[in-house]
Amino acid sequence: MGKVTGFLEFTRELPKKRPPEKRVKDYKEFVERYSDEKLNQQSARCMDCGTPFCHYGCPVGNLIPEFNDAVYRKSWDQAYEILSSTNNFPEFTGRICPAPCESSCVLGINQPAITIEEIEKHIIEIAFEKGLVTPKVPAVRTGKKIAVIGSGPAGLAAAAQLNSAGHSVTVFERDDEPGGLLRYGIPDFKLEKWVVERRINLMKEEGVEFKCNANVGVNISINDLLREYHAIILAGGSTIPRDLSIPGRDLKGIHFAMDFLKQQNKRVSQKEVEEENIFASDKNVVVIGGGDTGSDCVGTSNRQKAASVTQFELMPKPPGSRTPFMPWPSYPMILKTTSSHEEGAKRHWAVATKEFIGDENGNLKALKIVDLEWKFTEENKPAQFVEIAGTETEIPCELALLAMGFLHPQHEGLLSQLDVELDERGNIKASDKEFNTNISKIFTAGDMRRGQSLVVWAISEGRECAKKVDEYLMGYSLLPSKDQNILHQV
Repeated sequence: MGKVTGFLEFTRELPKKRPPEKRVKDYKEFVERYSDEKLNQQSARCMDCGTPFCHYGCPVGNLIPEFNDAVYRKSWDQAYEILSSTNNFPEFTGRICPAPCESSCVLGINQPAITIEEIEKHIIEIAFEKGLVTPKVPAVRTGKKIAVIGSGPAGLAAAAQLNSAGHSVTVFERDDEPGGLLRYGIPDFKLEKWVVERRINLMKEEGVEFKCNANVGVNISINDLLREYHAIILAGGSTIPRDLSIPGRDLKGIHFAMDFLKQQNKRVSQKEVEEENIFASDKNVVVIGGGDTGSDCVGTSNRQKAASVTQFELMPKPPGSRTPFMPWPSYPMILKTTSSHEEGAKRHWAVATKEFIGDENGNLKALKIVDLEWKFTEENKPAQFVEIAGTETEIPCELALLAMGFLHPQHEGLLSQLDVELDERGNIKASDKEFNTNISKIFTAGDMRRGQSLVVWAISEGRECAKKVDEYLMGYSLLPSKDQNILHQV
């Protein structure tokens, strides 16, 4: 295993970033590459663990110690082969994954964890540069046709896997370009769109067909798809945002975060914005919600030269490191400072927004907020937030961005026409082992099934669903599963 004493000789070191004051002037990615020496040192830190836990933390079951060893030996063809055997899109996860694998790193018990995410990104980018990534067109086609509805990470992963098995796959996307949230949700400064386009073009060369501006249930008949295709995968994501129904919600200047982010992604791609423009320029912006989407709103607002950016989180401020209630190798709920926060933002925890306040013209001008306290109000009942008396205040705000997460997939249209069974949360009901719905030959994967989650989980869902669809069509499947990947390492 690489350099046995590497973890004793080198410490964790992340690549350099362009300074915040420079990177906020454009929408380009700003994380630089390791030098050859630094990459070698970081991969050398991977220990020869008796039982590596990193693959348990990884939703796709990446063979992490194996590809770290290959990187240390500079065996790029082997490193790429190992990585791509479990992850269809390491160029995405290497940029935007919160790296739960690193939280499970054995070295992380008493030292900084291995920089797994950055090593992953370097493997795939070096593989592209060296011409190792080439279209893999199936030698034989099965004659089976599959429709994948939704071209986000789950739909793309399912399509890629099923195409590799020899099936004919068509991906239907209601937007004008494929990629889902990878294209129109995640800002370019985290994931430039040439990265997405490069992968989409590769999939097209491999035989996957993409149909855009194809909104199944609206301008594409689901009955036609049921007649034409042998199997259908619903991978449309969790798209209905959580709203904030408080006084003043109808004022001008209050928008859902994804509407704001999608518009800017279109502008960066030099596409026309057909809706009313949402700009943060010269405004006091408040982002309500402390997750990744909220962080993306912070970074985008800074680039649009907002007068000020403030982010609210309903939950209390998390600790800076693990507590006894967050034992290794679980994913710790600790304070996360993103690159967008580094660029400038005021952050407040345990705050509730009580009212949107407008001017005489119906425009948002301020928020009424209150501090919260976490208390157990009744015996044997869960703790609840209680407003702290005397803490109500108003802050100026001309643009409020609601980034409080997503409830479930859109029911209107496709799902209501299919009369597909839903679970208690409003997601499509399907087993996490079989991925099949209550309707024959219709499967589902990703956020549409499990609810709002990570890109890496969507990829895992798409891969596992593809295996079950392959089994349904052929009676067996040679496609890999995550469980097989983990057993390979034990």
